[in-house]
Amino acid sequence: MTKTRQYLVRINRDAGSDWGASVPDLPGCVATGKTIDTALRRIERAIELHIGGLREDGLPIPRPSQRVVRPRRLLRAVDFYATVEVAA
Repeated sequence: MTKTRQYLVRINRDAGSDWGASVPDLPGCVATGKTIDTALRRIERAIELHIGGLREDGLPIPRPSQRVVRPRRLLRAVDFYATVEVAA
């Protein structure tokens, strides 16, 4: 049985830009897409690649630490969170 982990993903979009996705527990792990679905698919793959790179380098894989956040709405920006489950 494959072990999985659920990482919190920040989704945001500034006016006039594509959707962005980042993982607070995995600094530098980011993706973009024209739609939210595309950004989520890409961040899932980015997480898998990030974890694979950490393994190759012999570094520990950060456990998901963030579970709940308070979304905030900024002028002309959208900011919310989702979770992505990946094989660990």
